Amino acid sequence: MPHIQLDESLPGMQSLLKFRPEIAEPLLTLMTILMRGDEGLSKGERELIAAFVSDLNKCNACANIHGAISQCLISENPQMVDNVMDNYKNAPISEKLKALLSIAESVQKGGKNVKKEQIEGAKNYGSTDQEIHDTVLISSLFCLFNKYIDGLGLVSNDTNDSLNLRAKMIAEFGYSK
Repeated sequence: MPHIQLDESLPGMQSLLKFRPEIAEPLLTLMTILMRGDEGLSKGERELIAAFVSDLNKCNACANIHGAISQCLISENPQMVDNVMDNYKNAPISEKLKALLSIAESVQKGGKNVKKEQIEGAKNYGSTDQEIHDTVLISSLFCLFNKYIDGLGLVSNDTNDSLNLRAKMIAEFGYSK
């Protein structure tokens, strides 16, 4: 049960956005620009980074929904997201994405934990400055969102069916109010 009175019929962040509608538009604008961009990282890679950071933060609601969205967008392998969460270094993903997840992992611990060698490694695997930038920003944003959700005691009431349905809708149509 949330620590404050929220509309519990709304899934995830939607109840928080309804509680403070004046912040909904800027947050959704940032989410849309960052998570739905077509330049650099794919939408699925962006969602995987969000799920990965949320999993590191132990924010199950965010890890589950963004993992499911990523799964819809980038992989026919039904175990891909689980493999990344269990051990991204051995997961069946590109070396470039592994290097970016290493950066995301460091950001999750604290921005100053990102090392020059990690950036150089990501660039050696073909990452652009924009992809590195977006990885850091997605990681930072999801640390904020995870703390926002968990700090207010929000829990997911998703079933497997509702989670998969929401993931498919977001994968196809994006984020909306």
